[in-house]
Amino acid sequence: MCDLRVGTSGYDYLDWVETFYPEQLARSEFLPYYARQFSTLELNFSYYRMPSREQMERFAQAPTGNMDFAIKAHESLTHRVDPVSWREHARAYLRGIEPLLEHDRLNAILLQFPHSFHYTPENRRYLDQLIGALGRLPLVVEFRGAEWMSDRVFDGLRRREVGICITDAPRLKGLPPSMDVVTSHTAYIRFHGRNEENWWGSDAAARFDYHYAPRELEGWIPRIRTIVSIARKVRIYFNNHRRGQAPDNARALKTLLKKAGVITEGG
Repeated sequence: MCDLRVGTSGYDYLDWVETFYPEQLARSEFLPYYARQFSTLELNFSYYRMPSREQMERFAQAPTGNMDFAIKAHESLTHRVDPVSWREHARAYLRGIEPLLEHDRLNAILLQFPHSFHYTPENRRYLDQLIGALGRLPLVVEFRGAEWMSDRVFDGLRRREVGICITDAPRLKGLPPSMDVVTSHTAYIRFHGRNEENWWGSDAAARFDYHYAPRELEGWIPRIRTIVSIARKVRIYFNNHRRGQAPDNARALKTLLKKAGVITEGG
């Protein structure tokens, strides 16, 4: 039976107070409160700061029940790659996330590449080397360029047992189409919002300022049903994080999935 869980990308947002977190809730209680609503969480601070073992030990031992974590790769491995030092950065990253592995709380490492990461021989070689350097860990790759969405790439990921991220994002030229492709045991879906007007702007917060309408989420139910029939594990994360929109939409999707019989209690 497929293990399907829905959560959000990040949780420690002060603008979620009142919209998701109770007004008087201490910030130190955000994570336990979140875990009472969702059973999976995508950690994204690790893109900006190299995760440390001490940090990950706190997440691994937090009172969050059976919640598991996906964690984003550091920018030195995806956006600001130094051909001389990236392997050392990869080793530092692996050392940092070890507690999640030791406590069996890790469901995936997300390698999210920028739109500027083009489908070139050099980048294909780097991706192959990075996958090899990260060992037999559960990896998921998210491409922001449509040129990567091909059977050749999908087959290469399958051979390496690496997942590909299925995205919901604006339908803009150059962005990957939303394709229900599963290349490993884990299917991974990220909802970014459909904010076409602000997608290419410099304000990342505005890019993800979007609230999904019920009909937009309903359109995903048959797609998720199909994905569940293929994958052993499905993780869905909402990245439209402004003002608590992500947890609101995540709860709405969970309700729709339960109503459709795709997900049982939990998730």
